[in-house]
Amino acid sequence: MNSFSRRAFTLGALASTSALAACGNGVGSRGPEKIDARVDTTLNYLYTNYPNTRDLAAKSTGMLVMPLVTEGGLIVGGGYGRGALRINNVTVDYYSATKGSVGLQIGAQQFAHVLFFMTQDALEGFRRSSGWAAGADIEYVFKDKGENLRAETTTSTAPVVAVIFGQAGALAGVSLEGMKYTRIIP
Repeated sequence: MNSFSRRAFTLGALASTSALAACGNGVGSRGPEKIDARVDTTLNYLYTNYPNTRDLAAKSTGMLVMPLVTEGGLIVGGGYGRGALRINNVTVDYYSATKGSVGLQIGAQQFAHVLFFMTQDALEGFRRSSGWAAGADIEYVFKDKGENLRAETTTSTAPVVAVIFGQAGALAGVSLEGMKYTRIIP
């Protein structure tokens, strides 16, 4: 009778895991089409409800559109979403956004956001990084209760302007700080 050793089992498991991982690499999937459709819908909503963002888009060198980010937390929290980087209204890359947090928090929410890259240097820095984290060089723009964007989006001098909108759910606050963006193959 032939018995399996632990080493043979481990090597077999590693080989099959690698083979299965290659099956889901995104090549030939409909993932990009779904993301692009969601990005188009998100941009139409943004431009219709917040017309000043059209001028902001025209002045930007590129936009990262995240149609839906879902986050939740109970002391420890996290969030995830997928979107597309557009330059001259053409998708050039796909990105995921992940977020983690610890603190006094409870609830869940969903929101959309668009990062407008206002300088070529900011856009190139984002594209060259292996994982870009939102930081202090971002100017945040939120909607107020009157459904107007609360900031002068047409005269911004920040290298990156983040427009956050479409919040739904109940979680105290929304921020992109601590959010990390990573290039993906959907």
